Amino acid sequence: MNPEINQLPEEIIGAAIEVHRELGSGLLESVHQKALAYDLKPRGIIFEEQELCPIRYKDLLVEDASRLDFLAHRLVVVELKTVDASIDVHEAQLLTHLKFTGCRLGLLLNFNSTTLIKGIRRPAL
Repeated sequence: MNPEINQLPEEIIGAAIEVHRELGSGLLESVHQKALAYDLKPRGIIFEEQELCPIRYKDLLVEDASRLDFLAHRLVVVELKTVDASIDVHEAQLLTHLKFTGCRLGLLLNFNSTTLIKGIRRPAL
């Protein structure tokens, strides 16, 4: 089962909501990441975890400049947080990841929200 590319963000959000419903908030980001990976697989979502995001500055290539929490179908960057509130720098980090991966859509998921819907940001380039 391979989700339609147009439905990919909704499938990822659906899996994240299921994780949040079961686990709640207050856990480490790594716990949510493992649970989300577990729920993405049966949905047919192809992803890499902790994918290196190289950054190019002029002639300098920094191969290990940053890591992506998830890169789904090489199209959607997913950044996980477990913070009291997402702040602008979290969205800026995601936008930087989009810029350097060439992806056009990102999801910022803050699992430390009362309901996950309140903790979702969906910036796009």
